[in-house]
Order: sequence, then C-alpha cells, then structure tokens
Amino acid sequence: MNTKCLAALCGAIAVTSAANAQQGGQAQTPPVAGRVVLGVTVEETQAIALGYRASKLIGAPVYNDKGQKIGKVKDLIIKTDGTLSFAILDVGGFLGVGAHHVAIRVSQFTSVKPKIVLPSATKEALEHLPEFYLE
Repeated sequence: MNTKCLAALCGAIAVTSAANAQQGGQAQTPPVAGRVVLGVTVEETQAIALGYRASKLIGAPVYNDKGQKIGKVKDLIIKTDGTLSFAILDVGGFLGVGAHHVAIRVSQFTSVKPKIVLPSATKEALEHLPEFYLE
C-alpha cells in the first residue's frame, strides 16, 4: 500500500509524458509556444485525475491508525527529479501558532483517501522529532 500511496501522491505533482490522443483520426496536440509544448494531452489529463492535487493535501488533517488526529500537512517536498519525498506536518500549536514542523517520508503514510494516515504515530512522538524549519 505504501507504494500505491507514493505513486498516487507523485502523480499529483509530476505527470509523465504520454502519446497524443487520437480523436476523429487526427492527433490532438497541446499548443506550442516557440519550442515549448504548452498544456497536457488527453492521456496526461486522465493520469492527473488518478492522483491528488497538492492544494487538496496541504492543510489536510493527518490521522494515526487509531483514528486520532495527530497533525496536518503543512507543505510537500519535491526532489529535483520531480518525485515527492517528504510531507512537512504541523504538530501541536493552536491555529498554526506554536506548531512544531516535522518532515515525514511519504513512504511512511499508508493511505491518502479517505483520509491521510500515518500508522503508529502520536502527537507526542511527532513533537519529539527534530524540527523542520520553514523559510
């Protein structure tokens, strides 16, 4: 399940190239500006639909496997190759004030839908992790 979760999250951030769609016998290609192709093909749009938008993940609550809310997603870290590597969580605090930010490997999450789950985690354990400083 971790691999599926990681693949789904990565699909929300980076979409791989796909062949042009055939519609009425003619290829439907995105517009071109100079040498750069703009937009995405129909296949790429369908691949996006299988993933998750970062804007929907950021700010979403994170739960442990007991259903306890343990934090929320503050940010996402994307490696230079376009893959998602870490989620930055807000833990503790009140209305974002005094929250402790921690980095969690995406592979540690077991689900994203219907809710984001980080198994065996507690607020207390997360608060004891080294702080990830946001700039």
